[in-house]
Amino acid sequence: MAKKSNKTKKNVSGENDSWLFKAIHGRMLSTDFFVKNWGKILCMVIMLLVFITNKYNCQTRMETIQSLTRQLEVVKTERIRERSKYMSRTRETGMQELVDSMHLNLHIQERPPFQIKY
Repeated sequence: MAKKSNKTKKNVSGENDSWLFKAIHGRMLSTDFFVKNWGKILCMVIMLLVFITNKYNCQTRMETIQSLTRQLEVVKTERIRERSKYMSRTRETGMQELVDSMHLNLHIQERPPFQIKY
């Protein structure tokens, strides 16, 4: 009977507690731990805050880059379309001037050609 009472006394006094029990009840990290390691803890907190800030800045800049890339693609296609229209007009004008200088009496057709379906 004496052995049984020793086991119960160990659990009550807290000598044989598990690490989970200590963590739940706050016995794992005492105030002595924080007093001894305050510099390391402060450094870790600052590094964590810098990491979070850096990640947020990186994500916002990536979104900005994606938005600007989409806008660039739109501007490039617009530029190609306008260049094509300009080149078409300059060729057309040059050909019209050549036809007029040769007095062939030809003109630009108003309606585009169409195919006859049979």
